Amino acid sequence: MKQMKSLLENPHGFSVSLVFDGLLVGIFAGCISVIYRLLLNNAEKLLFTIIAFTKTRPFWIAVWFIVLIVMGLIVGWLMSWEGMASGSGIPQVQGELKGYLNQNWHRVLCSKIIGGTLCILGGLSLGREGPSVQLGAMVAKGIAKITKKSQTKERYMMTCGAGAGLAAAFNAPLAGVMFSLEEIHKNFSVSVLISVMTASITADYISAEFMGFRPVFQFEVTGAIPDSYYGHIIALGIILGIMGAFYNKVTLKSQELFGKIKGKRSETIKLLIPFLMAGFFGFTMPEILGSGHNLVDMVAEGNMMLKGILFLFVMKLFFSCVSFGSGAPGGIFFPLLVLGSLIGGAYASFAVTYLGMDSQYISNFIVLAMAGYFTAIVRAPITGIILIFEMTGSFSQMLSLSLVSIVA
Repeated sequence: MKQMKSLLENPHGFSVSLVFDGLLVGIFAGCISVIYRLLLNNAEKLLFTIIAFTKTRPFWIAVWFIVLIVMGLIVGWLMSWEGMASGSGIPQVQGELKGYLNQNWHRVLCSKIIGGTLCILGGLSLGREGPSVQLGAMVAKGIAKITKKSQTKERYMMTCGAGAGLAAAFNAPLAGVMFSLEEIHKNFSVSVLISVMTASITADYISAEFMGFRPVFQFEVTGAIPDSYYGHIIALGIILGIMGAFYNKVTLKSQELFGKIKGKRSETIKLLIPFLMAGFFGFTMPEILGSGHNLVDMVAEGNMMLKGILFLFVMKLFFSCVSFGSGAPGGIFFPLLVLGSLIGGAYASFAVTYLGMDSQYISNFIVLAMAGYFTAIVRAPITGIILIFEMTGSFSQMLSLSLVSIVA
């Protein structure tokens, strides 16, 4: 009651304190997100080094499968120990802000970082953004608990932490702000906006100091698409909308099938499936393992055949759904951006071959497809548009990005 009375009497003081809270959250959330990002990057590099070393050595292939089983058992135990660390973590943050959940912040931090790193080392098709959002929110919750903030302040700080986590994960501070308001907080006020901006910009600066001041995707994008190609943009948007709905249905079906696995060791059994699949794909189709960043670069080069792109899309979609459906600690944003790039690459390849489109715009359509596919699946169009132009460093596609996102 005293806190409420103080807030009503001095709302300006509440807003100012939120800015300082946002700064504090941004510093710690940024540091945790950078640590997590570095761990995942090095885990993925180590994964492909191991695959290259073992693929011609049968004995070491067997050893690697044993290691994958051990990692699956460890991650399964972690998810049994702290169930809130499973999946992307974004629904858990949303649930807590609505008052439905109460996460143990230090257990989630421990389980998410260790489990997420092992999943990427194993080759599962997962991203870093969802976990980074949850890690940022849990860091914020920890700070709020330690400094004995009110429940209202704690929720504001968790919103700041979520935005800071996404900003640090993708070098995208504006997307972090919009995601926090559009998807996490689902409300707008000047106080929240300023505090989330403070946290996101701070976390992004810390991330950039360690990871470099460069966009995540660095392929060249030609200038704005000509007006004569806007029919292609609308057609691409329709395809992305249909494929986005299909992705959501397949993902839900995958979760439903994994949900039928019951018993004391169900979490472990669920996780062993994608780990063993990753072992098989590592020696047959390593391109679909991990986040898939290399796939975006491959498609952007414009040298892949249409059949090859479509095959990679099907396999990446399948393995992503298995990885995420198992409840493994990892996100879907980066894999779905990769899938979107494959759809864009496939459409551009078809249009260049059969519809006379200029091949110089292939990269443009890859960028558009990533934004449209994100929007169709996540239903956050503003975040999708801002996220893609921050991740690509291309500011000349705003009109076409908006159009494809609206249609999708």
